[in-house]
Amino acid sequence: MAFDQERIRERIKELLKKPGNGNCADCEVADPEWASYTLGVFVCHSCSGLHRNIAQISKVKSLLLDPWSSSELEFIDSVGNNAAKAKYEQIVPAFYYRPTSKDCMLLRDQWIRAKYERKEFMCVERQEPYSAGYREGCLWKRGRDNGQYLSRKFILTEREGVLKYFNKHDAREPKAIMKISTVNATFQPAKIGVPHGLQITYLKDNSTRNIFVYHEDGKEMVDWFNAIRGARYHYLQVAFPGSPNSELLPKLTRNYIKEGYMEKTGPKHTEGFKKRWFTMDDRRLMYFKDPLDAYARGEVFIGSKENSYTVLPGLPASVQGTHWPFGITIVTPDRKFLFACETEEDRKNWMAAFQIVINRPMLPQEYAVEAYFKHKP
Repeated sequence: MAFDQERIRERIKELLKKPGNGNCADCEVADPEWASYTLGVFVCHSCSGLHRNIAQISKVKSLLLDPWSSSELEFIDSVGNNAAKAKYEQIVPAFYYRPTSKDCMLLRDQWIRAKYERKEFMCVERQEPYSAGYREGCLWKRGRDNGQYLSRKFILTEREGVLKYFNKHDAREPKAIMKISTVNATFQPAKIGVPHGLQITYLKDNSTRNIFVYHEDGKEMVDWFNAIRGARYHYLQVAFPGSPNSELLPKLTRNYIKEGYMEKTGPKHTEGFKKRWFTMDDRRLMYFKDPLDAYARGEVFIGSKENSYTVLPGLPASVQGTHWPFGITIVTPDRKFLFACETEEDRKNWMAAFQIVINRPMLPQEYAVEAYFKHKP
């Protein structure tokens, strides 16, 4: 018996060496330690837990801890990750978000359900909720002033190039119109405090506006997210004709480079330091009194080192008043911005985030954004 199990362990090692099997079939993380013996795929520990949500389709076991029969291994050998992908990911739309191990549980759960349970990527008709170019439905939206969530009607229309929402379901005029050209969407369950929480941002008079929404149904929420990505994809294809997908896809939606609390002082560096929530969204560093505020209290443009932007540890010696001990100075062509972090680790992480942006050369369209910041009323 022990000999049989030893032989099976060796067989598992051989199977993991086959092309495609060395990474999780669903999130691509390396060295999967679980497998579905009904689907024939190798998955990581985290994704194996999500496969249990579709137990009628996928039954999983640990490669190391559970006993395996030779017939189960033969079946997995006959399928494997590459063949399963060829079957279940036949026609994934280019804009559809493929989650990684770093993404929230909702995106990963719905990706697994879309592949194996709903078989959305084997049949184009099943992709209509996010591929039709038009989507209408109700989402719970957080009130700007009182923080209450109320049901609001949302309409996404590629033809008009907008996402809009209405305060009343029978209202003729929308409360807000968001141009697809400036819309971003990112899942923020921890920050918003609901499992399916989505943060949508757009530019209004060139300032960032946040809205926070959710829906009880995870599929509904992920369909909205991918519908927004689809609309952005088709907008960018028109705006940048001939651009390859490798350039367009990273622009569809983006997660923030970093978020968290720092303290800041005003332009004269004589005001007291105030604790604020900061969001680094590409080259815009925004600060809020509360993480769920609709509008930023202020925004700072962070350009590149070629354009005289630098980040330095510490604060000028002349700075007075009480503040957190770990300072950061951002030098721009016009002035210095002073921030303070609570811990050395926080400062290290913030400086690394700023450095990512400063080390990246500016794109032609970013010069227009910089010019706007310089002449902001």
